[in-house]
Amino acid sequence: MNYTEAVFKHIDKLVGVLRPEDEIKDVLKRKFTKKEFKTFVAFEEGKSLEEVAQIVKDEEERVEKLYKTACKKLNQELFKKELVSFD
Repeated sequence: MNYTEAVFKHIDKLVGVLRPEDEIKDVLKRKFTKKEFKTFVAFEEGKSLEEVAQIVKDEEERVEKLYKTACKKLNQELFKKELVSFD
C-alpha cells in the first residue's frame, strides 16, 4: 500500500511536503488507534466493507465510523504537522 497517496487523498490543505513512506506509516500507527489504522489501511487497499469488518472483527456501522474518524484525524493541524517535513 502506498501511504503517501492514501494520506494525500484525504488531506484538504497541505502546507509543505509529506515525509517519506516509512515515516508516514510510523506517524499513522502512533496517532491512530489500532482499529482505526487497520480500517484505514484495509479501505485504502480496496477491500469491501464486509471484508474490513471481518479483519477488524467489528460491526459494519462501527467500521464506517472508524474510517470517518481516521479521515477527520488526518485533517487536524497537529496531525498534519507530524506528516509534513519543512526541509
